[in-house]
Parts: sequence; structure tokens; C-alpha cells
Amino acid sequence: MMNVIFVKDYDEMSEKAAEEISKVLTSKKDAILGLATGSTPVGMYEKLAEKYKKGELDFSQVKSVNLDEYVGLPEDHDQSYRYFMNYNLFDKVNIDKKNTHVPNGNAPDMEKEAKDYENLIDSLGGADIQVLGIGGNGHVGFNEPDDELNLFTSVVKLREETIKDNSRFFKSIHDVPKHAISMGMASILKSKKILLLASGKNKAKVIGELLNKNCVTTKNPSTFVRLHSDVTIIIDEEAAKHVKR
Repeated sequence: MMNVIFVKDYDEMSEKAAEEISKVLTSKKDAILGLATGSTPVGMYEKLAEKYKKGELDFSQVKSVNLDEYVGLPEDHDQSYRYFMNYNLFDKVNIDKKNTHVPNGNAPDMEKEAKDYENLIDSLGGADIQVLGIGGNGHVGFNEPDDELNLFTSVVKLREETIKDNSRFFKSIHDVPKHAISMGMASILKSKKILLLASGKNKAKVIGELLNKNCVTTKNPSTFVRLHSDVTIIIDEEAAKHVKR
């Protein structure tokens, strides 16, 4: 089932997304959260932190798994995804950081790390809810449009387009990592529920492709959520411009 929620703007998208996460945490105290980085979920994390401060949510028994991480950045680098998660959520709620899992981008054997991370996802039984953002080209995690997509957690070489896009977060384009470790499409589909968020006009084209066409294509990795039985998509007015209603 695909449930599409249309909202006015980024703030309302963030609020609705936090409500969806809250439903899971309320019904299951030891929920497994699949989390994402990037600008899209920041507002949702702010709302969740606010709910925690109000006493509405308890993260003490929660565990989490993140989609991806750069290869080669120290955990305390301000552009690492571990740093991002600590800054935007983990440091603001009562989650035990031992229960928060982000791929280790500095593992001595990255191929082994990828396999171990996939085994971790399996040992947890998959996420109870997996949060996804979506790139302007339809990528989810570091699963970029291509002739083939990785099924499981893998080390991937970043495209020049992705490196260029991400260079705005670094002092120089030369500082942007050239590789990342990312869940694959099958890893993502192991989750019990998927929550996909999209905001802004630069997402309108790929959201239109996702919702208007009854197909999946490796040229728009987000379309693979169509293979899942429980998907909620929250999109604002600008992202929904090309959606046929």
C-alpha cells in the first residue's frame, strides 16, 4: 500500500513525518529506526527532539540504523553522517548511542564492514520504519541512477555529479570523499515500513516519475519503494507539482 500525504511546505512535511515516527515509537518502545541524513529530515529530527523534551517520546530502548556514510571521514568531522546524527538528533534525546548504528567509513576492511552491516540489519529484523530522502535525480542513500543497482550494503564510488553537489558542504571539492558505504535497495526494502520525504521544486520531476508511472526503473532508484507493501510518502506543494491527482 502506498499512502501519499500532500502538505503545504517543508515545516508541515517535517511535522507530519515526526508524527509518523511517533506512532511507531508509541506502539513499540524498542523500535528499530532506519534513519537518513541530508537537509530533508533535519526538520523532522527537530520536531522529534521537541516531542522528547515535552515528555511525549522516550528513546531509551530505541535502536537505529543509518543508510550510509562517507568513506574516510573521521566520525568527528562535521560532514560525517555520524556527526550529523549526533548533532541533529542523538545528542538531543535519551537514546543510548551504543544502540545507534552508522556504517563505519574508516573500517580497515570496507568490504567486510559492508557485509557486517548487512548482517546487523538482519540481526535486528530490519527497521520498523525506514526514513528516506530523495535526490533530484531519484537517488536514495548513495544508490544513484545506473544500469544496475546494488542489492545490499556496499562500498560505492561517488559520481562526479554527486561529488560536485556535495562540495558545497566542504571547503573545497578536493575535500569531498570519493567513496561511500551505503545500504542497497534490498537492504532498504527489508524494513517493515518506509517513510519517504520530499520537499522543493528540484524534487518535482522525480516525484512525478515515482507517482505517475506504475513501474520501477534503475534510472530512478526511488521507484523501487513501489515494491514495498507499506509506504508513506509526504510531499510538499512544490515537490508535488507534476503529480497527477
